[in-house]
Amino acid sequence: MVAPVGLAAQAAKSPAPALETAVFAGGCFWGVEAVFEHLKGVRSVVSGYTGGNVVNPGYDYVSSGRTGHAEAVRVTFDPKVVSYETLLTVFFTVAHDPTELNRQGPDIGTQYRSAIYFSSADQQQKAAAAIAQLNAAKTYRKPVVTQVAPLEKFYDAERYHQNYLYSHMDQPYIVYNDLPKIDALRKRFPSLWEDTSGK
Repeated sequence: MVAPVGLAAQAAKSPAPALETAVFAGGCFWGVEAVFEHLKGVRSVVSGYTGGNVVNPGYDYVSSGRTGHAEAVRVTFDPKVVSYETLLTVFFTVAHDPTELNRQGPDIGTQYRSAIYFSSADQQQKAAAAIAQLNAAKTYRKPVVTQVAPLEKFYDAERYHQNYLYSHMDQPYIVYNDLPKIDALRKRFPSLWEDTSGK
């Protein structure tokens, strides 16, 4: 006797949505994380460290600038809803200033560098093309200094750094450096905006 196919079995046969990941470094990860969390099609954003040579680095060690790591975010997204190119556009226009070398605002050091860490040849090509286009169009008064490098290992930051912005809305650093990025995203890309308030 053949048992009826239950809902669980039917669900198991359904293909899972094909999600992709992108990794960006653009200064302090608090604001960059919050920007990407507000994009339609983004499923999760995790703050962390990458690009260095120290295994399992901690925040204080990374902040010292001696690990080679940069503060970064890993964005998991649905490419059927939001494209990698769109993520690049948001990264370059509202998430940070891609013309600042080894710093963002008040944060100075290689740990705050502008970088894109690719996980495929397609991402590498699209990131390089976006930078070339911005420089050719002279979108900024200074050239884009964003590094494009292969993603090797991403280390999740400590739990208290995850979704930090929405737990510290009144903190002066957040008010002056990060909330303006959220406002800029909402105004410049209203069709992409999703009011998640830190999903």
